[in-house]
Amino acid sequence: MAAAAPAHPHPKRRRLSPGPTPLQPPLDSLADELLFLVLDRVAAADPRALKSFALASRACHAAESRHRRILRPLRADLVPAALARYPSASRLDLSLCARVPNAALAAVPSGSSSLRAVDLSRSSGFGAGGLAALATACPDLADLDLSNGVHLGDAAAAEVARMRRLHRLSLSRCKALTDMGLGCVAVGCTHLRDLSLKWCLGVTDLGLQLLALKCKNLTSLDLSYTMITKQSFLAIMKLPKLQVLTLLGCIGIDDDALCSLEKECSKSLQVLDMSHCQNVTDVGVSSIVKSMPNLLELDLSYCCPVTPFMVRSLQKISKLRTLKLEGCKFMADALKAVGSSCVSIRELSLSKCSGVTDTELSFAVLKLKDLQKLDITCCRNITDVSVAAITGSCTSLISLRMESCNHVSSGALQLIGKHCSRLEELDLTDSDLDDEGLKAVAGCSNLSSLKIGICLRISDEGLAHIGKSCPKLRDIDLYRCGGISDDGVVQIAQGCPVLESINLSYCTEITDRSLMSLSKCAKLNTLEIRGCPRVSSAGLSEIAMGCRLLSKLDIKKCFEINDVGMLYLSQFSHCLRQINLSYCSVTDIGLLSLSSICGLQNMTIVHLAGITPNGLIAALMVCGGLTKVKLHEAFKSMMHPRMLKNVEARGCVFQWIDKPFKVEVEPCDVWKQQSQDVLVR
Repeated sequence: MAAAAPAHPHPKRRRLSPGPTPLQPPLDSLADELLFLVLDRVAAADPRALKSFALASRACHAAESRHRRILRPLRADLVPAALARYPSASRLDLSLCARVPNAALAAVPSGSSSLRAVDLSRSSGFGAGGLAALATACPDLADLDLSNGVHLGDAAAAEVARMRRLHRLSLSRCKALTDMGLGCVAVGCTHLRDLSLKWCLGVTDLGLQLLALKCKNLTSLDLSYTMITKQSFLAIMKLPKLQVLTLLGCIGIDDDALCSLEKECSKSLQVLDMSHCQNVTDVGVSSIVKSMPNLLELDLSYCCPVTPFMVRSLQKISKLRTLKLEGCKFMADALKAVGSSCVSIRELSLSKCSGVTDTELSFAVLKLKDLQKLDITCCRNITDVSVAAITGSCTSLISLRMESCNHVSSGALQLIGKHCSRLEELDLTDSDLDDEGLKAVAGCSNLSSLKIGICLRISDEGLAHIGKSCPKLRDIDLYRCGGISDDGVVQIAQGCPVLESINLSYCTEITDRSLMSLSKCAKLNTLEIRGCPRVSSAGLSEIAMGCRLLSKLDIKKCFEINDVGMLYLSQFSHCLRQINLSYCSVTDIGLLSLSSICGLQNMTIVHLAGITPNGLIAALMVCGGLTKVKLHEAFKSMMHPRMLKNVEARGCVFQWIDKPFKVEVEPCDVWKQQSQDVLVR
């Protein structure tokens, strides 16, 4: 008999297959180029997201380190750690550091080969020693901004001269600089292409002549408010590659200097700014344009009366695209000559010009059919006739500025929206605009900037049209528009998701409901609600939590905003740079909490009843990044001079204001009438 099979036979042994291959980290399989494109998209949507990305894993942390190219530390002592953390950074922006001592620049790791640009334009505290260390540590530096370095002189310039690969250098407002320092720069930095010497009052013709001799590669030169005269002007104008020359406010440039050029001028010049050159006349302008056949942009604002003779000379510049004549007086038929002689221009600025009439402006715009930008701000004599001519002929306009054109009717303003649908920028401040006009303007669906302050006839109904039709709007100014309320602001907030700046100052009907709706605009960085007594800390707290990019805030005369609002700002508004707190209900507690925002630079607290001298002193000592503080004169005697000197030594400037306490806010219509009365006088 056969043996019975076992009830539970041993199962067959199976050969074990090798386990799954460990997955490669997904970020490692992406090329840096692709990964960086992703991070660029992330940063564009929300700059804060990069920090969250870096915290996700070690691979993310390393990728974000390789990706970042710009460093903007809040304190100078963070520079070494930041450069170590981001070895691929090419630009170091120290504009948030009020004081950068020499030791901070000396701490830059030697051989920082990736660093190409350093911005010290708003910093003080460093000198020749710090620049010497920077020159040693960054041998490949190509861009250096030392603007506002009023403390920098020739010794500092000598150290800059060691940075022999510099292509761009700004020495604006380095008033201690003389010809000796400029000579060092000219000899050492022969590869310079872009140089600014604006307000360098110690520089004379001697230094400028040496500059022209040594720096033949210059393409852009700013000599605004310098002592340049005919002697060095000739040498500067012979620079073979010069494309942009700015001579704003150079009183040493006169007709004699301009007429002496003849044909010796460089043919490469494309942009010339001679605004506020008060010793230049139409004769000098007519002479110099003969030597500039390739000029694209000419700025003669506040320079000399505009005559037909001068304008006809511009016919020789067939490529001219931009003509700025702001603040000039037009002689008879001069504006007509602009239309006949400058048919190629795309941008024309006539802001605050006298002598601009309907007849001449209408004739000019009929000839300038390709005009894209027109500025007729404060041309108070023009009427509906001019607007009809502009909208009928210049249908390609992308920018139209006509603030305070008080004789233009609301009906004429409707023509703008009906015929200039390509507009991206429109300024109708202090005009007769009404809701029907706004309905027409809403047809300009590409609008990114709309300024309609002091337009007393618009209401929520008109704003609703803008909110529904202008989704690209980034900047809207509703200053003293007394007819609008929360309903209109809500329409703007809901329909304009990329809104970055809004001015609601003295719109007295708005409440916290407006702020709550605006808190959904994540890109909002500028909010002005001065003189809005019905908003409170409840609304401001919503702004703080929702608008994390907020950098400029004006809440003057918002009496219901108190310490609670400041606590929310200190918790969420880490990008805040400027704030006006006058007349609010903030006390020492709120001010101290606000001072914890490391990047805060500018505070105005002229009238703040809840602040005591001790609270103010404590806040000033804690807030180390301040560069400017406006205070009432009464506080000056209550604060110890040594404390003030300590704060000033960090780079902070105090502005003492002696204004009387004034709580009342005039109604918008009364305020407008008072303003017009002042203009009439």
